[in-house]
Amino acid sequence: MRTALIDGDLFLYQSATANEQSIQWDADTWTLSASFEAARTNFDSFVDHIAKQLECDNIVIALSNYDNPWRKQVMPDYKRARLEVRKPLCWKALREYIHETRKVFERPSLEGDDVLGILGTSKLIIPGDKIIVSQDKDMATIPGLHCNDRKAREGMAAKKGKTYLDFVRHITVAEADRNHLFQTLTGDSTDGYPGCPGVGPKKAAKLLDSLWGMADDGPFFPVDLVWPHVVNEYVKKGLNEETALMNARVARICRYTDYDFTKKEVKLWTPTA
Repeated sequence: MRTALIDGDLFLYQSATANEQSIQWDADTWTLSASFEAARTNFDSFVDHIAKQLECDNIVIALSNYDNPWRKQVMPDYKRARLEVRKPLCWKALREYIHETRKVFERPSLEGDDVLGILGTSKLIIPGDKIIVSQDKDMATIPGLHCNDRKAREGMAAKKGKTYLDFVRHITVAEADRNHLFQTLTGDSTDGYPGCPGVGPKKAAKLLDSLWGMADDGPFFPVDLVWPHVVNEYVKKGLNEETALMNARVARICRYTDYDFTKKEVKLWTPTA
């Protein structure tokens, strides 16, 4: 069995937004309308098309739970700017429709990305191969199979004869660990965590890519040995390890080892975990 793990938050938002229409009636009057039927059709068409292209016989939609998000307990300003962004008119109705008609995983305090990470790295919850379908760069911190549908469409347009399967990428545990610390250093302005001041993508990549190790079975990324170098970048900016750890924790997309299934809560990341 092969399962498509779909980033429901992203494609819910896109499907609802694409069908909004503003009308100016006169100099002072504007209205905004939306077609729920069109939004629903867009979402279903996308999901079914992806499943067919990736030759998946099972589809799971991951959605965020907005009650007491765990990252806000670590960093209160996390995603604060998004509170001011208006949700599309059909957002709530389409979300309810997805819950009613699709296999959905949503868990208290978890974002959809965390759900994707937990499902994608667990061999027990969903058996067989799993492909995470998302356009979010943060998902590169999760080991496993990935498909960025936007890049797949662009690639297929540029190279005739290609299919979605040609653009499925396998991210190793070592690559995912490296990408997690990359996010820790660079931060994410969209999600509202700053990272280390003055450390951009080029500087972070140069530092981390100089610290790979080698073993008989290939390259590995020694997180415990790399972590002091990450902390040192923060210290050079007048910050401390606590600040570095706070950024690392919110940058961490949960894997199944980061979640306590009995207590139903996230186990905060530490460099020795």
